[in-house]
Amino acid sequence: MIEKMHRWLEENEEKLRERGFHHDREGSFPTENFTALQEAGYPGITVPEKYGGMGASLTEFLKLQQRLASADGATALSFGWHAGMIKHVDTYDLWEGDLFEFLCREAVKKEALFNVAATERATGSPTRGGKPQTTAVKQKGKWVLNGRKAFTSMLPVLEYAAVTAVVEDTEEISQFFVPMNEEGISMEETWDSVAMRGTGSHDLVLENVKIPLQNRIVPKQQQVEPVTGWLLHIPACYLGIAEAAFDYAAHFSTTYSPNSLDGTISEVSHVRRKLGELELLYRQNEGMLYYTADLWERASPEERSGMKSQLAAVKHTVTNNGIEMVDLAMRITGARSLSADNPLQRYYRDIRAGLHNPPMDDAVIAMLADEAAKRKRFSE
Repeated sequence: MIEKMHRWLEENEEKLRERGFHHDREGSFPTENFTALQEAGYPGITVPEKYGGMGASLTEFLKLQQRLASADGATALSFGWHAGMIKHVDTYDLWEGDLFEFLCREAVKKEALFNVAATERATGSPTRGGKPQTTAVKQKGKWVLNGRKAFTSMLPVLEYAAVTAVVEDTEEISQFFVPMNEEGISMEETWDSVAMRGTGSHDLVLENVKIPLQNRIVPKQQQVEPVTGWLLHIPACYLGIAEAAFDYAAHFSTTYSPNSLDGTISEVSHVRRKLGELELLYRQNEGMLYYTADLWERASPEERSGMKSQLAAVKHTVTNNGIEMVDLAMRITGARSLSADNPLQRYYRDIRAGLHNPPMDDAVIAMLADEAAKRKRFSE
């Protein structure tokens, strides 16, 4: 099934790319891309096989995401939250009760899409520890939710969301499984970013939304802290975007022949140097991403708990190297890379969005500094 999905992406790559560029230019949501992926069964890639899904390993998931991102980064990043979170919940068996099985079967049978709605403008990124202002109150046998969530990627086509809220009686922070067709749910189209324009990351508004009591997501007790290996979908996405820029520049350099040259510009020394640098950066990114994914898959839960800095370093490295790759591709292509019709100007905008996905560069460097201070290189 995974190989079939790769073949489908290869066969449909150009259509995904064309629609992605159209919607990027229009500032609209690429519904057609999501519909096509749903019809192909993509929402089930990380759903466990026992629930009818493909049960992709972490490495298989990342390779699919890289391939999708090389066609349309916004579509890939959005789908990554859905498939990645399902992978995470399954890996650690995080949820009590039947909600996860229900979600998985909906993703397979109805191609339902899911995301976590956690970010709020007043609190900033959830990774910084801000307390949500969204509230949950128990009334007449129901949970009643009120609040607003920002940056809810894929919101125009979401069927379900895990909404974080504060339970008013206890001040606990909890997640609630919310169907997007409930009364009181609306979308405010606030997403006006110049990067990743097609993610549909609008505001989710909840006004007296009533859900069953059993829709509170109760986390299972864990012997070790769950580690978010699934977040490698973020660097996988930016690797795909950088790869697309590299491919474009390489093709351009081997086909463009100004009348001042006998051959193509790929034979000019400074262009050759940039192509070599692109190849080196690409190999560094791919090697680090998939080496780490393999380490994570082979590791025990206890060993994974010590991999936080490794995972963070991958995101930092791949994103920043990817930005450099797009810059090199634009230098090879020249001023035409700034044309609105040229794909490189979109890759330039989209890949910079990676700087603002978790974990942030400053947090990664601080984490690595802590580890460096503890390192013992020489015995006394």
